[in-house]
Amino acid sequence: MTPKTPETTATSPLTHFDAQGQAHMVDVGAKAATHRIAVATGRIEMQPETLALIESGTAKKGDVLGIARIAGIMAAKKTSDLIPLCHPLALTRVAIEFEAASARVEGACGIFCSATVETVGQTGVEMEALTAVQIALLTIYDMCKAVDRGMVVRDVMVVEKRGGKSGHWTSGDSRQTLACQPDE
Repeated sequence: MTPKTPETTATSPLTHFDAQGQAHMVDVGAKAATHRIAVATGRIEMQPETLALIESGTAKKGDVLGIARIAGIMAAKKTSDLIPLCHPLALTRVAIEFEAASARVEGACGIFCSATVETVGQTGVEMEALTAVQIALLTIYDMCKAVDRGMVVRDVMVVEKRGGKSGHWTSGDSRQTLACQPDE
């Protein structure tokens, strides 16, 4: 039996706990299916020589960003297998973009990643976007760790979400989105 804490009362904004403080999967059955989009971003910092290897395509393990992009897409699709109370979703789109981190954060040396995830459903895709960014950046680390074990993943966050009852939200963070726009 789990003791009830102030954070797990019936009036708590934490939706993954019931009135008794027990963890549960939120019932989204009564919610309307809407077009939902989430954008998450983050970056991995590294030595300039490591970035040069990635940009030149001469990393020993191959196309670092191409493989990281596929890893991020795969991760978004597997999010509910990794996050215990996350709903499995039929994703309609996952787009991963990379750019030099210095374009977003002055003096940063590394890669900035943005993941845009979409679905038409009853719950949002923020967790899928966050998972995609984390795994894409971790894949870059894995592929380059032989030359730079000091790489650091930073500032992973949701920067935008659309759809559902709460509508459109942006973080207002100065490291704003590199939104992945669909091909017109």
